Amino acid sequence: MTEIEKTYHPQSMEQRWYNQWESKSYFASSGKGYPYSIMLPPPNVTGSLHMGHGFGFTLIDVLIRYHRMCGMNTLWQTGTDHAGIATQMVVERKLNLQGKTRHDLGREAFIKKIWEWKEESGGNITRQLRRLGASMDWSRERFTMDEGLSCAVREVFIRLYHEGLIYRGKRLVNWDPVLLTAISDLEVVNQEEDGKLWHIRYPFTDAEGCMIVATTRPETLLGDVAVAVHPDDERYQHLIGKHVKLPLTDRTIPIIADHYVDPLFGTGCVKITPAHDFNDYAVGSRHGLDPINIFTPTAHLNENTPKSYQGLDRFKAREQIVKDLETQQLLEKVENHKLKVPRGDRSNTVIEPYLTYQWYVKSKVLAEPAIRAVENGDIKFVPENWNKTYFQWMHNIEDWCISRQLWWGHRIPVWYDENGNTYVGHDEADVRQHYQLNADVLLTQDDDVLDTWFSAALWPFSSLGWPEQTNDLKVFFPTSVLITGFDIIFFWVARMIMMSLKFTGQVPFREVYITGLIRDAEGHKMSKSKGNVLDPIDLIDGIELEALIQKRTYGLMQPAMAQKIEKATRKEFPEGIPSYGTDALRFTFCSVASYTREIRFDTNRLGGYRNFCNKLWNASRYVMMNTESHDTGLQDKLMTLSLPDRWILSRLQNTIAEAHEQIKQYRFDLYAQALYDFTWNEFCDWYLELSKSILTSNKSTLEMLRGTRHTLVTVLEALLRLLHPITPFITEEIWQRVAPLAGKKGESIMLEHYPQVEEKFFDENAMKELEWLKNIIVAIRTLRSEMNVPPGRLLSILLRKGSNFDKTNYATHQHLLFSLAKLECVNWLEQNAIPPQSTAAFVGELEIFIPLAGLINKDEEAARLNREMAKLKKDLAIIENKLKNPQFVDKAPAEVVDKERVRLQEITLTLSKLENQLEGLVNIV
Repeated sequence: MTEIEKTYHPQSMEQRWYNQWESKSYFASSGKGYPYSIMLPPPNVTGSLHMGHGFGFTLIDVLIRYHRMCGMNTLWQTGTDHAGIATQMVVERKLNLQGKTRHDLGREAFIKKIWEWKEESGGNITRQLRRLGASMDWSRERFTMDEGLSCAVREVFIRLYHEGLIYRGKRLVNWDPVLLTAISDLEVVNQEEDGKLWHIRYPFTDAEGCMIVATTRPETLLGDVAVAVHPDDERYQHLIGKHVKLPLTDRTIPIIADHYVDPLFGTGCVKITPAHDFNDYAVGSRHGLDPINIFTPTAHLNENTPKSYQGLDRFKAREQIVKDLETQQLLEKVENHKLKVPRGDRSNTVIEPYLTYQWYVKSKVLAEPAIRAVENGDIKFVPENWNKTYFQWMHNIEDWCISRQLWWGHRIPVWYDENGNTYVGHDEADVRQHYQLNADVLLTQDDDVLDTWFSAALWPFSSLGWPEQTNDLKVFFPTSVLITGFDIIFFWVARMIMMSLKFTGQVPFREVYITGLIRDAEGHKMSKSKGNVLDPIDLIDGIELEALIQKRTYGLMQPAMAQKIEKATRKEFPEGIPSYGTDALRFTFCSVASYTREIRFDTNRLGGYRNFCNKLWNASRYVMMNTESHDTGLQDKLMTLSLPDRWILSRLQNTIAEAHEQIKQYRFDLYAQALYDFTWNEFCDWYLELSKSILTSNKSTLEMLRGTRHTLVTVLEALLRLLHPITPFITEEIWQRVAPLAGKKGESIMLEHYPQVEEKFFDENAMKELEWLKNIIVAIRTLRSEMNVPPGRLLSILLRKGSNFDKTNYATHQHLLFSLAKLECVNWLEQNAIPPQSTAAFVGELEIFIPLAGLINKDEEAARLNREMAKLKKDLAIIENKLKNPQFVDKAPAEVVDKERVRLQEITLTLSKLENQLEGLVNIV
């Protein structure tokens, strides 16, 4: 067996162990045990691992590794999403650098280019997932554009179409005038920007005067079809039903009443432009007003506007319209105004509500069973409060726009003949056969592709082989749990539920664990423009300061912004980001995984968990140094378990039980905390120190030595298995060396059983006795620290027992007390004896005195006593006020009042003793 290195170096082991796990197919489902499956939320094939990925995928891996070790037949289905817009943009940019566009190549050749790019460069995200330690079965990797999943997409579209649940209609959509496609709400970033509020005069048609209408978009007035007021607004009730002249046009429009209008905003009069505002579209529909589209797909003004404006870009048109309003004295005033501006997350252009023909899914029919599935408990949201969010959206669901004006994606399986008749099928041959069309009927396929979320909605069952009834589908579907952020409950979670129920008759998953969103340490969203983005791989490997600055400022068009980000980065990471290793990053992710909506990620925590890994490493070296080539009780020889042995074995059972419970509740933070506390505080700080006393004592019998060595290796080995789901690399590295000492012969820790509670090791007496001993040691150490006594200096102390104190415990464990408290001698005081000038501490009925003569600085000790007394007097005053208050004494529970009275007596007694100590300082030489 090779000796474990003195220093923990994560870089030397992580890639080595991952390659071995993957090459030996350890991630594959075992085919044994109850099935447990999770679908990887498929990342974009163009993407790189970001902090949200790192966080969510770490939690999934913890669950998969845990359930694998619990003997379940686990499947973590992996794959990537074709990411229509993102992928098309990447390849288009490459063409642009060559002075070409996709139109120069044509559709077929362009799509071929994308497939080539995907094969060459699309594996970055999967390589990064491996760096994170994700134990997914790579042999099952799917891609949402592979043939099997594409077949499933077409099948779903065809079935929904034939049932009348898919239709083509003209409605308002989010339109990107740069990418020339409809986009989803999730692809729209609403950011606050400085704008203007223009107050425009709309003259009455039948009287002098005008209505003043406030708008942030004066260019859209050319598409106005009404002016709306609130029906209860007394200022305008007499005008409802009348008409006004639409400025800069020869049209008149009605004044209508609608509850949508906010009387307090602007003038309380709102222009209604149904073709270019979602709220206005709803108002127009309620009042039977036909929308007037004034824009081309590129957001230039079209033929529905006066000739002087036709062909102008929307923002140029805004400038001209404002000038013309001023010229015609129709502009009342202009105010500065902050407003939310919708921008495309890919193009960064202002998104335009746009009236166009698109394909839609009738969602209300599909939503009804999806609502019932959550109501009746077939699907459980964790935390449960997310039910409300889900229900709110589902009860108000609108039809889903599923078409996109792109080339890359699942092309809509619809064909048209020369007369505009519509046919659906898997391909043209299928269409001709199904509809019995002759070869001389010319068919043309719809140019649009499906929304990426359409194929994503089928992911839980399509990735398992549907529409074929595969064995994987029978075994692993429904899946066990989905882990995702709350921001896509609507876009993905709800749609997966709807589609799974529709096409399989089953829910896609039993539970949905909703995580918070990762923010920076100040609670801000991580974004390129803020310069606060963290790359998980940089946290694993480290990155030099200049390289980090270049990474954060690359591609920024505004020098001032780049300079600001550079300055902030130099302040936050003056020496760059050090290498923390994967295990420290994973532990940090788990430690912050609470039930909150937002999760603040502070890189300072990474250092703490890197220190934890160092602590575990050094503890393991200690164990191996003291057990290798020694008798660890593997041969069924007699052994005696000391108090520390029995205590740590009992505490281990408590920790195992806590780990199982917190995993069950998806409280990764409490799971991580329980393992951290046991490892650092109990195993390393206490048990290892206590074991040294036993292993070095000439009073320890052979059976005691054997018992302690056996406990050292068995507890460490179990601890490594407990920690493995969170920190897979370091635990595997250490386990390979520790396992033989504990009698284990397995190939890998990840194939071992997760620790289970063993009732025989619960020992309440041992826990009580050792806690008593720890309290004494801590009290002595605290006094030593407060008096600045060097840690290595041996102390002489005095003890005085209370009337109910049993000295048997002390006698039994005296050697442990002497060793850990660094004592030279202990003397017992009689009950009424007056101790010499000393500093004192109290552990239950035991009084501990450390004589001060020649040991401390008298002035400093007096100051310490005064501080302690001031604190106690403050506490005493609070309790006395409580007990003087009849409201508290009469209404609080009796046990609460009694507890305060006991505490009052304790503080009073302690104060008396401290005052005596302070008086005694006078006589110290």
